[in-house]
Amino acid sequence: MERVILAFTACLTLVACGLGETAVSAAAGGASEAEQAKAALRTEARVKQQLDAAATLEAQRRQAADTSSQ
Repeated sequence: MERVILAFTACLTLVACGLGETAVSAAAGGASEAEQAKAALRTEARVKQQLDAAATLEAQRRQAADTSSQ
């Protein structure tokens, strides 16, 4: 009976270590995904600013071209 209890305790310890490792891995993966999402939002904002700047510049060029052709 003592051997069964010892074997059960050993198995339980190994299972607990695996679950702990899985939890740590999941938490690290979640943090990594959150950081990637933040980086994607920053990139999106930067691209929108660049597109807005390009559209403004193009509008100014068209206006200058219209003014010079009159």
